[in-house]
Amino acid sequence: MSQTHPFKPIFDKNSKILILGSFPSVVSRKFGFYYANPQNRFWRVLARILNASVPTSTDEKINFLLASRIAIYDAATSCEIKGSSDAKMTAVVPANLEPIFSGARIVQVFSNGGKAHEICEKHLKTQILNATGKPPVKLPSTSPANTNFSFERLVQEWTVIAEVLKMT
Repeated sequence: MSQTHPFKPIFDKNSKILILGSFPSVVSRKFGFYYANPQNRFWRVLARILNASVPTSTDEKINFLLASRIAIYDAATSCEIKGSSDAKMTAVVPANLEPIFSGARIVQVFSNGGKAHEICEKHLKTQILNATGKPPVKLPSTSPANTNFSFERLVQEWTVIAEVLKMT
């Protein structure tokens, strides 16, 4: 079933890091915001690496991201997908990241998982390199489907974001 991305990117002029997911899950589309599935570890991992409380409401999440100088969006703006499985994504139309790059000072792009990274490498790498001078960095997916990574191991891998933020 063809789906179009339902959310705008979250960023402002102070954003330094851009985290790209693949495409919103069924739960996120239903609730109208990024990483809305309570089983997804995205918000808990970010809160841990930034020594912050886990944001709960949409407004808290937006404020948390902006205060942390983090932008989020997804690598695909539309695709054919059954359910929420990245493995089922086909007919991917990559996102246009230009509004983010022209409206913020992004120094590094991170992809949340393999499918997001695959889309970045295949469709967005030149745009990312032109904007940041660096290739996108693949991080392990925070999805509950990624059973290879415990919460603590995700935190360990995602700490690189906090390290980049300290340097900017």
